[in-house]
Amino acid sequence: MYAPLPASVKTAGPDYARSVGKTPNAPIREELTRHQPGDVVAIRELWDGRVWYAWPAVVVRDEPNLQMLHVPANARCRQPVDAAGRPLRLPTDRWTLQDVRRGPNSLLSFAFPDTPYAVILGFDERGELFEYYVNLEEPLTRSAAGFDTVDHLLDVTIPPDRSGWSWKDEDELLEAVARGIFTEEDAAWFRFWGERGAEHVLLQEPPFDRDWSRWRPEPGWEDADLPGNWDLAPG
Repeated sequence: MYAPLPASVKTAGPDYARSVGKTPNAPIREELTRHQPGDVVAIRELWDGRVWYAWPAVVVRDEPNLQMLHVPANARCRQPVDAAGRPLRLPTDRWTLQDVRRGPNSLLSFAFPDTPYAVILGFDERGELFEYYVNLEEPLTRSAAGFDTVDHLLDVTIPPDRSGWSWKDEDELLEAVARGIFTEEDAAWFRFWGERGAEHVLLQEPPFDRDWSRWRPEPGWEDADLPGNWDLAPG
């Protein structure tokens, strides 16, 4: 079972860390049309009201209780770089976006309303499932370009046989706390939800009561690129 919620975060709500650039936890905007399977959208990480990272995804399902998205291998993304063109891992005051290609692995992502993580299945070049990945993030907010979120840096990795789990990028979260990007309270909150995300997968709670290892994208879904409106101002 996951650890009890730390006392320091029992009153944490959507205002936590807002002063350092976090986007408030906002529900999926119902006034924007839901997407159909096969639609290409932009998934954007935001920081301080700007796009920090963007990549294309193909909608598999867009339902009230589940956003299921496929990210093709080698997709063209936009990543943050500093003035010298070096990739940035932690948010900063200034950055520009650079064209990059993702690696050869493809992803199948599951996101849930009011849940500050997404569960991502990683598939290698042969289409073999090689990991479950719990990405800690703000719940998705619907935008005209697709979906927006804020990454919480800390992640959980789970092997394909679901035999256990481990933290990933703890060092980045520690550095972010040291820099004042997130607080100790935020970090405790992220860890709580990381444990909950691991439990979601290991206990085979829906939709992970189904074997997704044989899932394959539809023909034509591997050519997705960022839609033309990916850089519209968040709002």
